[in-house]
Amino acid sequence: MTDQAVDSSGRAGAARGQFFGRQRELKALRADIERAGLDTIAGRKSPRARVLLIAGRPGSGRTALAEELIGRLAAAYPDGVLRARLTEPGGRRVPTEETARDLLDTLGVPSPPGADEDELSGMVRDTLANRRVVLLLDDAADAEQVDPLLPDNSDCLAVAVAAGPLTGIPDVRPCTLGGMDAKAAIELLGSFTGSVRITVDPQAAETVAEECGGLPAGLLLVGGWLAARPKASVADATKQLRAVPDDDEQPQGARPLSRAFRLAYGSLSPTSARMLRLLALAPAGVADAHTASALSGCAVEDAQRVLDEFVQLGLLRLEGSRHRVPGSLAPLLRSLMESQDKPAEVQLARARMLERTVRQLQACRAVTEPEGSPARKMLAGLPRAMRFANPSAAETWLRSRQPVLMASARLAVEDGGLDTLARRLVAALVRALAAHRGTEAAAPELYGLHQLVLGVAERRGLHREQAAALLNLGDLDAQTGRTADALARYRAALDAGRAANDMYATGRAMESVGGAYQELGDWHRAADWFGRALAQCQGRGERADEARLYGRLGAVHSYAGLYGEALRNWRASVAGYRKVGDLASQARSLSEAARVQEYAGRPEESLHTCRQAVEWARRAGDDRLQAALQLRLADTLDRLGDPAAARVHRSTAEMLLNHEGSAYEIRSASAQD
Repeated sequence: MTDQAVDSSGRAGAARGQFFGRQRELKALRADIERAGLDTIAGRKSPRARVLLIAGRPGSGRTALAEELIGRLAAAYPDGVLRARLTEPGGRRVPTEETARDLLDTLGVPSPPGADEDELSGMVRDTLANRRVVLLLDDAADAEQVDPLLPDNSDCLAVAVAAGPLTGIPDVRPCTLGGMDAKAAIELLGSFTGSVRITVDPQAAETVAEECGGLPAGLLLVGGWLAARPKASVADATKQLRAVPDDDEQPQGARPLSRAFRLAYGSLSPTSARMLRLLALAPAGVADAHTASALSGCAVEDAQRVLDEFVQLGLLRLEGSRHRVPGSLAPLLRSLMESQDKPAEVQLARARMLERTVRQLQACRAVTEPEGSPARKMLAGLPRAMRFANPSAAETWLRSRQPVLMASARLAVEDGGLDTLARRLVAALVRALAAHRGTEAAAPELYGLHQLVLGVAERRGLHREQAAALLNLGDLDAQTGRTADALARYRAALDAGRAANDMYATGRAMESVGGAYQELGDWHRAADWFGRALAQCQGRGERADEARLYGRLGAVHSYAGLYGEALRNWRASVAGYRKVGDLASQARSLSEAARVQEYAGRPEESLHTCRQAVEWARRAGDDRLQAALQLRLADTLDRLGDPAAARVHRSTAEMLLNHEGSAYEIRSASAQD
């Protein structure tokens, strides 16, 4: 969560990039970096990164001070700055595994899907072990969020921002922020008003600073109010500010900021005020014109104009093309929304926002489809502002918005009142990620999305969707080597499939259970479960699946050394593929049957079967498969003592592979033309 900053860049009337005051704090923080730690032995550096703590209430400029400090130190840390927010605007503590995954993504390190907090935080520490970076951990709730992420490297620096001490991290002395000194506060205010209005009535400027408690966030709001009224004096602002009553529900220390906020809020038109309140619903506190338009029900162009107005007033921060609700103001917005907007209206606004996000994700995926496809026709029917010019633009949007989209999906599921929209949103996000990044690269995000689907399905008793989510999660667990976890998922999917009377899900779950046992080396149980799945396929007349399962049975019997059973199953697989006309799969099953014959000590039969497999691969037109089988023939002939024939088959395999490579080059050139 980012507080309103002391830095007033980007606001009308303010000097861009200026930082006001806090020189004493900056000096103390820099001195603290070099201070010997309590863990020092015989003059040696601490084995962990030095931790600096900037403590202060929201609105005190604590994040801006951290950024200013980091900016001055950046040259000493050539491997860069890593940033992470540990608390969201709505007050949610960001789980450590989520923070660690985001940091690894920033570092370009793939993270295994479904990994837990210990594994991911360990990967962060390992990655930073030989780097020199600054790690900014913003709005930490407690030491438990910070400690697992600290690099075991004294060449790194961690700057934590929190409301108070981080008890549990040794040798950390907080730099506690109060209000700004009067001189710096007046300079900040003057960057909005210009020097004349301050010079005319310096006493009024001091009074404004006192009324705001010296909090930069409050001064920015009053400064924005004055910048929007060139003819108003600072004394006018003082009078208006004093006329705002205290909010008795706020703690004493938070009341100055609350009054400054209500001064700025009271100057808005009813339409703008409503939009601002509804921005409390923006996922992760981030909004663009589309989000604001959907929430308030206005045109995108009108929403953009109002958002720009909010930036000028200090009510929002501009980050590229997006607007962020300052962390210090988020609770005030939410309180106003809950008191002034009816629950049904809030739910409708949230539904509009989710529906807009679904349509954007659908457009993001549709642009990857071929011209003339139904998806591209759907894309052409969307408003111009919703379309993407090309796949590259869509991918850029998806990557930049991914944290917000993931937060949007999570919040939609947590809401509980919009489950249908939540499921559509998750499905659209899964498809967009798969289309642009591929299922393997997007696996960490897909794992989290499947977990969200599972939560909705369990809550609503949707057994079919529950089975699908469990199967997807089990597959991802299996891919990352967590076979025992995958087995538990598959068994749960089997129960859900049976509850839904979904024969496809139960058959898929049975086969997956068998696959997990196969991975664990339990050939007997694997064969049992493959047999169950096979019996179900036979009952439904699914010949292709039946042939595949015969092959899986053949494989586990081979591993178990039951070559007679294995050969019978591979032959049944060959017969099944012959019936469905799948020549390539028929050739592969024949080649596996040949392998079993060789294991069983029947090389002549193996040679004959392998030649049959080559012929079927030739009929299928699969050069790569033919080449692989020719090489297997060569190996068999070597073992039978016929090296001359073996050389002929190896030469044939080489020609086939060269032919395949030439054909690929021709296809690529044609595609480019």
